Amino acid sequence: MNLPRLLAAAAMFLASCLAFAQGKPPPPGMAVATFAGGCFWCMEPPYDKLDGVISTTSGYMGGKKRLPTYEDVSSGATGHAEVVQVVYDPKKVSYDKLLDVFWVNIDPTVTDRQFCDVGSQYRTAIFVHDAGQRAAAEKSKERITATKPFKAPIVTPIVDAGEFWPAEDYHQDYYQKNPARYTYYRTGCGRDARLKALWGAAAGH
Repeated sequence: MNLPRLLAAAAMFLASCLAFAQGKPPPPGMAVATFAGGCFWCMEPPYDKLDGVISTTSGYMGGKKRLPTYEDVSSGATGHAEVVQVVYDPKKVSYDKLLDVFWVNIDPTVTDRQFCDVGSQYRTAIFVHDAGQRAAAEKSKERITATKPFKAPIVTPIVDAGEFWPAEDYHQDYYQKNPARYTYYRTGCGRDARLKALWGAAAGH
């Protein structure tokens, strides 16, 4: 393939990913997974570094209001959770791998909060898009429950995915756009310290 055609193909693929982020089906051959793990800023980085992940989009799911804003969701009144939606190539990375990454990036022992953030909008959840994802998520949760290095029970639910609403542009890739502020927030919130206390050397991977 010559360079102009390669660039055109890449542009079309990126356009498909953007369309997906706006509520349309993912690009052909790609799959989607959605996870709630507290602040969505902190859930993008571990997935972005995975080979086979095409895109991560911060957004909202699980509530009733249409077109929610960050102010709506952060009030805790809409029922939404902050989520990261992952578009991935299942030929390169499995849904099971995405689940493994999810667990070691959250505190699954608490309800309606994560680290310094309190409220149902910061709850953890695995939002499944089909029966296959539900079966894989339930199996993963059973395995983690049996092998977890801490005593507290796991309370993270597995629920059906609902309508996804992308967050405002300034939230997307926040850790890249505002690295100093992101690091200050993450450290100040005690996220990494708590993850290490729960998961040991596996934390954050």
